Amino acid sequence: MEDYRLIADGIAADIADGRLRPGQQLPTQRAFARSRGIAGSTATRVYRELVRRGLTVGEVGRGTFVRAGQGTDDGRVALTEPAAVPVDLELNYPTAPGQDELLADGLAPLLRADALGEALRPVGAVGTGAARRAFAGLLSTDAWPVDPEHLLFSGNGRQSMAGALSALVPPGQRLGVEALTYPVVKAVAERLGIRLVPLAMDEDGLLPEAAAAAHRAAPLRAVYVQPRLQNPTGASLPYERAVALAGELRRLDLPVVEDAVWSFLRPGLSPLAALAPERTVLVDSLSKRLAPGLTTGFAVVPDGVRERVAGALRAGGWAPSGFALEAAVRWIGDGTLAAVEAAKRADAAARQALAREVLAGQRLRADPCSYYLWWELPGAWRAETFVAAAARAGISVTPAAAFAVDPRSTPSAVRVGLASPPLPALARALGVLVGIAAGG
Repeated sequence: MEDYRLIADGIAADIADGRLRPGQQLPTQRAFARSRGIAGSTATRVYRELVRRGLTVGEVGRGTFVRAGQGTDDGRVALTEPAAVPVDLELNYPTAPGQDELLADGLAPLLRADALGEALRPVGAVGTGAARRAFAGLLSTDAWPVDPEHLLFSGNGRQSMAGALSALVPPGQRLGVEALTYPVVKAVAERLGIRLVPLAMDEDGLLPEAAAAAHRAAPLRAVYVQPRLQNPTGASLPYERAVALAGELRRLDLPVVEDAVWSFLRPGLSPLAALAPERTVLVDSLSKRLAPGLTTGFAVVPDGVRERVAGALRAGGWAPSGFALEAAVRWIGDGTLAAVEAAKRADAAARQALAREVLAGQRLRADPCSYYLWWELPGAWRAETFVAAAARAGISVTPAAAFAVDPRSTPSAVRVGLASPPLPALARALGVLVGIAAGG
């Protein structure tokens, strides 16, 4: 078996010689293993070695990208530990002020011996009666009263998404998605053998006629959409557009997976599931609402596909943690979740306002309530070179290629996440990015 370090040396040489450019996306590990005729585990070790050397950056679901080279005096790439990236504007896990204290107070009763023993018992995808009732109450609106018996649970939102997609779209079949979509969907679809079909968007989000056109070209099996605070653009479907989309999907008899993970930041917007409940699987999680380290995925699933989705979650080994589920029930019941959500809404609005001020005059797309923005780069900038320039300044942002379904239609843009750094560091980083953009 070929030594993974020798393979990594070859890629390092390609980067040093300019055959692989800063910001360029590497193939997925599966595709890389296939092209080299090596085992998947070897490909994983190669990619880890490239990260260790500071040559690439990436995250599961987004992809792996070439970093700006760590040069030596003779132009070679240094084989050293990577320098830390001081300002992370890629990952987007918000933490509200005072959140830890609130969560700790809610957990205290759960740590009693009697309660802890109950919480540590295994649970399946159907969760518990208390969990189904609590989450139904969390999601229900006047326009959409959620039936607790329609709730299913998993370890996290990605697992709920994977369970829904694997239940609805057989391997080799077509799934319609927004032309710029959440990178995890791309990764999940590849693992499941699902073919993604990009659907046209405008500044308000997915165009209903795009789904119809794609379905006419070759049948779709389902559509995946983020109708509220779409990632990466921040777009939310206007009510009339959402009604039109629901009607089109009903006419085409297509199921839809609605990703609602950021919707808590805009609670006044109606979910697509309220307009087409008989065909919508709504997936969500607590990773953004609360914290990624103790999360629960959940889905509202209509009767017609409930058993299929539950079966997919069981087959995937994607059962929820009983402890996390019980903690969530307590946080919902005692008001902790509502308090943290409110704090994050205020925090997101403050960060978005700061970003708009610092980036004034740039071509931005974002919702004033969201934790990210879409920046269409000025002048002759290409996304990968801008990402490399930002990395040299110690700032990580996400290139458009991570979101584009069709690489031939990748815009010159980046997504900037606003959630992670403290506000002063965020302001400084955004100011540096403005200077980089102006210098292009």
